[in-house]
Amino acid sequence: MVCRHCVESVKQILSNEMGLSVRHVELGSAEIEQTLSKADLKRLSNALQREGFELIQSREAKIVDEIKCRLIEYSREELSGRMSMVNILSEKFNLSYNTMSRIFSEVEGRSIENYYMNLRIERVKELIKYQQLSLSEIADMMGYSSVAHLSRQFKQFTGLTPSQFREIGIRKSLSEV
Repeated sequence: MVCRHCVESVKQILSNEMGLSVRHVELGSAEIEQTLSKADLKRLSNALQREGFELIQSREAKIVDEIKCRLIEYSREELSGRMSMVNILSEKFNLSYNTMSRIFSEVEGRSIENYYMNLRIERVKELIKYQQLSLSEIADMMGYSSVAHLSRQFKQFTGLTPSQFREIGIRKSLSEV
């Protein structure tokens, strides 16, 4: 879950569709009163998938979900990119970066770095579409060393220059990143 609308959607699924007593829902987790049977877990998983969510049960999948939530939060912060991603994750988790990286790659099939770069590019797309900041301001805000560096990375991930994107402008939802 990546926004308050996602949290509300999950609450609706849990309470209205599943008839569960919800204690608490926040980004990446939900707490309910009941213990669910395997059949109920399957039904819940299907209901969540219909709305674009995923039921996470393994310790490794939970770690990956928490890493994603922290990186999403960080990518939205002003001056993201000023502190290294390794330091950001190390502050949050009591695991070595190598361990987090291994778990993330096993569960996701890609590196933490790749995921984070995709998040940053999606944030840049959003800022470009708002048309309130210049590319220079966006590069500075996102912690890129220059507009050229931002443009190279943007083209590498999207196949378009930032100017071309401004004309076409299709973004992914965060769950698709």
